[in-house]
Amino acid sequence: MMCESDALGGAEAVILRLSIALRDRGHRVVGIGPDELTQPDRGTNGWLRQKFLDEGMPWRTYRKTRPVDPTLAGRLRATLSEVRAAAVHSHEFGMAVYGAAASRPLGVPHVISMHGNMNMTRKWTRRVALRWAFARSRATVAVSEETRQHLESTLGLPAGKISVIRNGVPERVGDRAAGRRSVGASSDEVLIIAVGSLVPRKGHQKLLEALDLLDAEGIARPWRLCIAGAGEERALLEAFASQSRIAGRVQLLGPRDDIPDLLAAADVFTMPSLWEGLPLAILEAMFASKAIVASNASGIPEAIAHDKEGLLVAPGDVPGLARALRRVIEDASTRSRLGTAAYARAQREFTLDAMADAYERLYGVRN
Repeated sequence: MMCESDALGGAEAVILRLSIALRDRGHRVVGIGPDELTQPDRGTNGWLRQKFLDEGMPWRTYRKTRPVDPTLAGRLRATLSEVRAAAVHSHEFGMAVYGAAASRPLGVPHVISMHGNMNMTRKWTRRVALRWAFARSRATVAVSEETRQHLESTLGLPAGKISVIRNGVPERVGDRAAGRRSVGASSDEVLIIAVGSLVPRKGHQKLLEALDLLDAEGIARPWRLCIAGAGEERALLEAFASQSRIAGRVQLLGPRDDIPDLLAAADVFTMPSLWEGLPLAILEAMFASKAIVASNASGIPEAIAHDKEGLLVAPGDVPGLARALRRVIEDASTRSRLGTAAYARAQREFTLDAMADAYERLYGVRN
């Protein structure tokens, strides 16, 4: 598993869960990621590395000495030879390119996963590099149909060049009482949970504005919002919440290791992102049988049909988000209906075994 970041994030969580599933099937999985000088400081650097080591899986690091490092492919090739790689799975733009360059001379199957970062194709140099890497790899995978279409369109690739393997997550049962105690939610409050990095594309500012609008209009049930995650927008979000009508009902929890408990504690899960791939947090909320309010952005509608498994609104639509939140805050029967349907679909389509089966077939290796 080759990655360009080992900080806490969605792609990194996919890598970890897939690696554990493959390890449990008898494969030896080695993680290869950047050292502390290579990646920008995200506050959670080293997360994936430590998780690998905690699971007893080996980890190797590389150092990138400049934005385009012509020596890195050779050093990665040496690492792949050292660990006797039978297949290489690279994640996101940087490792897609360097991984292809390192794997091909060794005759080792190379698989690329693109997790939905739409910025990766904005520069023509990146588009050229990705086309080169895709052509020299056994397979390229997108985690959603929307991501596949974006890549094929912007790179000028024929339809079907990229396959789709949707993310899968394990079903983890949390402790509702413990989760509500940990955030101080009272029994009469509708607890709204959001999980994700505090960065602009996650839309948390729009979420606060929607709740502030609800408060101005009046709402029948008391509510509390808790956002689990770290990032550059924390100070901005805290300032908005403290200066608005919703002061005292918003908690920024920072990174949390008890997400299953928080999801069990929640009455509503929300993800107002401006764009996504196929976010793990949505799938986890589906397995937790939560009523979901989310943007109809990128891969999210591939997991949730509006008014069936959740409520979808246009990205950035504050009044629309407020209306959807009002429905699930005030109507317990709607929450129950949506949560039941979300769980059923997660069981059908988004299991960890289904994801691992699909990737195992692409690698073409036996345990």
